[in-house]
Amino acid sequence: MDCGCRPGRLPGVAVSVTIPASFVDLVAGRPPEPAISGDDWLAGLPALIERSLDRFELAVDEGPVRHGVAAIVVPVRRGDTPAVLKLSWPHTEASLEHLALRTWDGRGAVRLLAADPATYALVLERLDGARDLTSVDLLEACEQLGRLFTRLDRPAIPQLQRLSSEAQRWIALCHKGSDAVPRRLTDQAAVQMTELITDPDVDAHLIHQDLHYENALAADREPWLAIDPKPLAGEWAFGVAPAVWNRWEEAQSAYNLRAHLRLRLGIICETAGLAEERALAWTFCRLVLNALWSAEDDDAAAITQWIAAAKAMTG
Repeated sequence: MDCGCRPGRLPGVAVSVTIPASFVDLVAGRPPEPAISGDDWLAGLPALIERSLDRFELAVDEGPVRHGVAAIVVPVRRGDTPAVLKLSWPHTEASLEHLALRTWDGRGAVRLLAADPATYALVLERLDGARDLTSVDLLEACEQLGRLFTRLDRPAIPQLQRLSSEAQRWIALCHKGSDAVPRRLTDQAAVQMTELITDPDVDAHLIHQDLHYENALAADREPWLAIDPKPLAGEWAFGVAPAVWNRWEEAQSAYNLRAHLRLRLGIICETAGLAEERALAWTFCRLVLNALWSAEDDDAAAITQWIAAAKAMTG
């Protein structure tokens, strides 16, 4: 995308802020979800950075500007305090991040220092952005994730989407199915979700539904802290799945895929005190859903990966 500037340089900002061209590539072309397209948001990003720095009284600090799939993270100082300014492309999954972080209040998660929900701007404590749980042996990393599950466990807050409601949409998607995904898998996922959501506690907890190895950063005050929450009113058994499908290259090299993936799941469940059968069922369902969404994108390689992992969760 042509930002009207040299690659990686944001125009119109009073201080030097450099972003990776890879971030622009990730956001450019995205349709509104629901309010503003990726292209329109990128066009306004220089002014948004400047307004956010002024509003929160921040000074850009030394260090790399990092990014995820939909957010840029700028190192800043708030007075004498090192922090980061996180600006997310406005989309539904990021809309309630600030509420989850306020609820956790730094216990098991990055601490929220200030927020402007209307512009998806957050000021967060600065963690070690160069060290996440991908730097740790896989089985130890699974244990650390299980510990974070227990640190983050809180009653659900009323503003969140409920897992039971989301599952109703997913059940309909499974019934619709896809020629690219075996019908026996989609039928099984629909049946299992229908049963899982009858549990009276299925919506009882504030959970981070995307807590995996790259979303846990090293810190001084705790060994690891969760970042980038995708909050949901649900159960933590639902949250195990991302640790199963991330670090996929290690799964591919395993002698027995089923044993490898189930070992990950088992370690997290044992550490966090979760019912392994519910985590197994939810993980299977989420993998089938990923296969269906990849089928919508006509991504054959991803479909193959999701189906292989889903089959490893059965039998």
